[in-house]
Amino acid sequence: MPLYARNVVATSQPLAAAAGVEALRRGGNAVDAALATAIALTVVEPTGNGIGSDAFALVWSGGTLQGLNGSGRLPAQWDPSRVDGLTEMPARGWDSVTVPGAVATWVDLSARFGRMPFSELFDAAIRYAEDGFPVSPVIAAGWARSAAVFGEFGPWRDTFLPEGRPPQAGEIVRLPDHAETLALIAETEGEAFYRGEMANRIVEDARSHGTAWSLEDLANHRSVWVAPLSVEYRGCEVHEIPPNGQGLAALVALGILDRLGGAAARDSADWVHLQIEATKVGLALIAEHLADPQSMRIDPAAMLEERALAAWAASIDPTNAADPRPTLPADPGTVLLCAADDEGMMVSFIQSNYQGFGSGVVVPGTGIAMQNRACGFRLEPGHPNEPAPSKRPFHTIIPGFATRNGQPLLAFGVMGGPMQAQGHVQMVERILGAGQDPQEASDAARWQVAGSDLWLEAGFPESTARELEARGHRVVRHQPPGLFGGAQAIMRLDDAYCAASDSRKDGCAQGF
Repeated sequence: MPLYARNVVATSQPLAAAAGVEALRRGGNAVDAALATAIALTVVEPTGNGIGSDAFALVWSGGTLQGLNGSGRLPAQWDPSRVDGLTEMPARGWDSVTVPGAVATWVDLSARFGRMPFSELFDAAIRYAEDGFPVSPVIAAGWARSAAVFGEFGPWRDTFLPEGRPPQAGEIVRLPDHAETLALIAETEGEAFYRGEMANRIVEDARSHGTAWSLEDLANHRSVWVAPLSVEYRGCEVHEIPPNGQGLAALVALGILDRLGGAAARDSADWVHLQIEATKVGLALIAEHLADPQSMRIDPAAMLEERALAAWAASIDPTNAADPRPTLPADPGTVLLCAADDEGMMVSFIQSNYQGFGSGVVVPGTGIAMQNRACGFRLEPGHPNEPAPSKRPFHTIIPGFATRNGQPLLAFGVMGGPMQAQGHVQMVERILGAGQDPQEASDAARWQVAGSDLWLEAGFPESTARELEARGHRVVRHQPPGLFGGAQAIMRLDDAYCAASDSRKDGCAQGF
């Protein structure tokens, strides 16, 4: 059931949600709650994020919506010869790592919006890491799958397989290295991570593997405050972080759908087909053009102009599927959370190690599992997303937000690699277009464009699947639910909120 309350947190792991509610009860605001939740998630859901993650946020406060891009860059002395002869970026090891930005994101959000002392945001996470926490079922299954992928990395095994095997659901796990590192970050307000003891240990391990990392790469890292991009949809404004995140694809798709109208019956072939075709346009655009903004050749805002959206809408055939469009590799390794308080502050926050535990790199003795975001680059010569020193890669993780008449309405998101932009389209269409509440929209069956295939989750009418096949879609039915992401959402009501958490994950919405 959806949760109705005046102070709420929704995320993919219940102990992390409890940490956010604890912050609210101690007098914190929605940003404090979001940060306490995010920090706890690095402990209780290490299968999707960690201390070495990147993060993005959208925050409604003081009558405005502000965005924060917490993604990192390749080292300044990155050597292109390390990828000579490869057709794609490495997915594991130090060559897949960019400077992690999550810790700086925590610091910056707390400094601008937070009410609680920064160090107190870590209390629950450190307690879980020191005293132990029972592993939840979906996370336990992901941990077991990861053992076969990351078992070759000694420090990873030492940290996450202390008994020589992955933990089972309900089993208590303690992460003492996490506790020590988080305590140091809390005490120094992140300084130790980027300019102190932790920075030295990160660079020492990187250099021991022959990379060009330096202390300056960490010391020079900065989060970037950004103005969100937006598009009108069904009388509302939907907002996304601008590139290097993929939110632009969702905005393009929604802008097209708004011009195509919304008369089709929910879950019918007509309804699903138009969403898919609009999404293909958005995915094709970002595959060709999206990169670090300094390297893009097209202004992202130009893709949201009326002339462009109208032309793309006119190009869509309502009865036939277009050619398949490029998509990204599947990615189950992300956590998403939303928070809101009784003073009207609302937050959509996303944090990720990218592919599961990320790169497989754990800095020895620290619990810092490094993301593998560098594999978001493309090795096609001349592509705007080609890797280069001090450059940020294409990012899959995107928080979402919607407003109506200049007032906050919906903080939301859907984790899961290429599912994220596609999931944003589907959640927005169900909530703002079809009038479903956030939990109904989250629980509903989803589709995903996956190369030349169209994946359909169980729950769509068989007549819809057959009609989509007749229109040229290569339908693959009933894919595992892990491929369809995990949504979190909070909708503002007159005097409270309606909060939802995805049934595909372990989490829940909590509040008071």
